[in-house]
Amino acid sequence: MQRAVLFLPLVFLSGLFPLSTFAQEGPEADVIETSAGDLTITFIGHGTLMFQHGGKVIHIDPVGGEGDYSALPDADLILVTHEHGDHLDPDAIGEIRTPETSIVVSESCEGRLEGSSVLGNGEEINLMGFRIQAVPAYNLIHTRSEGQPFHPKGNGNGYVITFGETRVYVAGDSENTPEMKGLEDIDVAFLPMNLPYTMTPEMVADAATAFRPRILYPYHFGETDTGELIRLLAGEAGIEVRVRSQMR
Repeated sequence: MQRAVLFLPLVFLSGLFPLSTFAQEGPEADVIETSAGDLTITFIGHGTLMFQHGGKVIHIDPVGGEGDYSALPDADLILVTHEHGDHLDPDAIGEIRTPETSIVVSESCEGRLEGSSVLGNGEEINLMGFRIQAVPAYNLIHTRSEGQPFHPKGNGNGYVITFGETRVYVAGDSENTPEMKGLEDIDVAFLPMNLPYTMTPEMVADAATAFRPRILYPYHFGETDTGELIRLLAGEAGIEVRVRSQMR
């Protein structure tokens, strides 16, 4: 499908007008042009992100160990992918929530944050002009010693957030599920690669070649070799892999 949203030409990536901006202090950020204005993506760390668009601030999985939330902007919207402590941190959320903040969580977080709304797998909602879709996030093969998946189906969400006409997918903790591979028109994707809990580089490459995001950020990757993912996708025209060191 022809899309109205265009990223800046690839020549800009060579240094004339770079999309990436490197702050002198604090976390790294990228700016991506959308039909409704610039989207600033700030890489807090691990699975923790911040989006700024149209005067609104969206925090994804805010965790105090990844950033100084006393120094970050208050949230208009907070999205939590699942209940694990490296994704759900009530203290960090307390630092950035206001009486007007909306909080959306997965089913596994129900009852853990006062005033939050549960968005189940496959559901969607419109908040503050953003369309938010919950994509199932779960393990297919990686399990604990007793055979239980690290992330059972139904517990967690990934989120597709639409900014103007630009669709950004934050997968949460998931493997290359049929629901992920069936996504369409994704412009920017964050896919986890933290072994043994989420995906191998081969699984990330498999997912990426299925739904073909224009920009792919491996995130939550721990000690997994991001260079292997770059090698696997080297021949895939139209998929740009961007590695940000803070997203270990």
